[in-house]
Amino acid sequence: MMQNECYNCGCNLHPICPNYEGEDEMIVKFVKVSKEAKAPVRAHATDAGMDFFYCGDAQIRIDLGGSALIPTGIRMEVPSGYMLEMKNKSGIASRRSLHVGACVVDRGYTGEIFVNLHNVGLETQCIESGEKVAQGVFVRIADYVELLESDSLYADDLTSRGDGALGSTGDR
Repeated sequence: MMQNECYNCGCNLHPICPNYEGEDEMIVKFVKVSKEAKAPVRAHATDAGMDFFYCGDAQIRIDLGGSALIPTGIRMEVPSGYMLEMKNKSGIASRRSLHVGACVVDRGYTGEIFVNLHNVGLETQCIESGEKVAQGVFVRIADYVELLESDSLYADDLTSRGDGALGSTGDR
């Protein structure tokens, strides 16, 4: 379903918006919850994700097998038709074994963004204020989805995969 109303969000993503210039340029507003918060930033213009940083007064300790909700000090607008997904920073995940848990920021959410970090490694990890903790990626979603209960999923009920689940394609 095509969006047929402009919400004046400044996203420049829909032809119906008054400032649409035919380019997918997003202008996204954010608010610092505290003056110490660091603005999200792309390290390189071609990066998919924006780095988010821990914003807090004290070091956060994450024991092995443990997790912590890390405040970023940032509230962010999510444009219509998108979600903001918090993902691993590759270096933090590989070197420190800190992985991001389920972190989807929906368009309607207006509160501070928190990152759910899990320590899957063998050592306790500590996070200092100002450290990068995750990257946020805007992901396009369907504006409208209607769920229809049915007796079958596909018209011919046959796909090349079928109902093969975990490991069904082998290791090599």
